[in-house]
Amino acid sequence: MAMKKRLLTLPVSSCVLVLSALLTATAHAKETDTVQSAAQACMRAWGSQHPFTDTPPLRTVSGAVRVLGRGSSVADREVTDFPVLVVVQPGVNVLGESEMELLNPNGWYCLRAAVNVGGGLRIKLHCDAHLASATSGTSVLGDNAGRGVSVMGAISVERVGCARS
Repeated sequence: MAMKKRLLTLPVSSCVLVLSALLTATAHAKETDTVQSAAQACMRAWGSQHPFTDTPPLRTVSGAVRVLGRGSSVADREVTDFPVLVVVQPGVNVLGESEMELLNPNGWYCLRAAVNVGGGLRIKLHCDAHLASATSGTSVLGDNAGRGVSVMGAISVERVGCARS
């Protein structure tokens, strides 16, 4: 009987965590409810370092949903010869490990929102690429360094493709 109670409470508590994170993400998303406004927020975060005009051409990368380590991952492996602004659509990671690969050395990546509940989100970012968040971060019993919404989890960035001296 104790086993049945335990199995029933895990999904309920997980649902509460997910709902809490999604409500927080929704509040953040209202501030940047369009791709263009997300891009503007990221350009403000980069300041004068970015090479773009006020309304730059941009492309988007779809977000992903992963629950208990299952589901799709986010990957941008397209390499360009010129700077490109890439808005990464909202992604959700619940109770598992997730990874984003943002590998264009000329990429200026703008995270529209990242929701991480009870798991780890690792962002693999090319050494020469740039990363900003369209929203300020929120962390509840976790660590996200201002990169998204994290409830009992962590969001980290790993630089890859760096030239060795």
